[in-house]
Amino acid sequence: MLRRLLLAAGGGFKTMIGGQALIEGIMMMGPDKKSVVVRKPDGELEVKTEPRKALKDKYPVVGLPFIRGVVGFCSSMYNGITALMYSADFYPEDEETEGEPSRFERWLDEKLGSEKLSSLIITLSMILGILFSVVLFFLLPTALSGAVLHFFPGFPLWGRNLVEGGLRVAIFLAYLMACSHMQDIRRTFQYHGAEHKTIFCYEAGLPLTVENVRVQPKHHPRCGTSFLFVVIVVSILLSSLVFSFIHVENTFARMGMHLLLLPVVVGITYEINRYVGGHDGVVCRIVRAPGMGIQRWTTFEPDDSMIEVGIRALTEVLPQVKGADRW
Repeated sequence: MLRRLLLAAGGGFKTMIGGQALIEGIMMMGPDKKSVVVRKPDGELEVKTEPRKALKDKYPVVGLPFIRGVVGFCSSMYNGITALMYSADFYPEDEETEGEPSRFERWLDEKLGSEKLSSLIITLSMILGILFSVVLFFLLPTALSGAVLHFFPGFPLWGRNLVEGGLRVAIFLAYLMACSHMQDIRRTFQYHGAEHKTIFCYEAGLPLTVENVRVQPKHHPRCGTSFLFVVIVVSILLSSLVFSFIHVENTFARMGMHLLLLPVVVGITYEINRYVGGHDGVVCRIVRAPGMGIQRWTTFEPDDSMIEVGIRALTEVLPQVKGADRW
């Protein structure tokens, strides 16, 4: 029975519904709706479901290939941070130390209002999150390789590209492994597993019950972690190609080139993942394999209460027309 369920989970139906693990909760994004479900401290579920409007309906240009990848990445970041901050409100770090707002906080609230202030905080958080990722995974490897190879002036340029790429992958993997050993983040990664299992169960056409979801695989081929890894791989390949024609040795100039190439990298990666996610050929499975392997650090087995959150979040965003969410 278990084997049949697992085989069914790899069936032909693939949904565009995706999600994100939160603090004691899960966000699901459907074709028409977005839902955030959080397990509150008292054990009850807080459900927030909103209609979702595609930006390409208003601005068709953002739906074009390569452009849609950059826009989709920024939109996902914004929605993810918004949902993460919403879930965090149910679990303040120290309720006893909460006092009156500071003079600066009161001034911001008076000038901007609570809604505008929240939007500003979310936007700044998104910008800081992107900057952190860019610095850690793109600029830092360039700076480190430049510092080390400064003492080897005759080192070939192709070798420097190889060193930068190796450092980029090493830093990314070290970051994921470090996060997986943090207790609070590990619980979030358990919710990540619940999200994957719930989507697998839905794609298999099985009733969304805890029993059916529990036996599904926890590693999903269309996971966002895989997307980030492919971003890094594409950036290595693209920068190696560009730097083979444009000989840039200055470390800061190379950093600038990486920043200029980043939107191109994200656009290309989105198109690759879009194609790979919808096909199951040998090449597609090979491309997916590293991302599936990385999920051993970002996806853990959930308990039944987490699975219940995943089921509720997915149920909230199911389309009215069956198959409207097909990948």
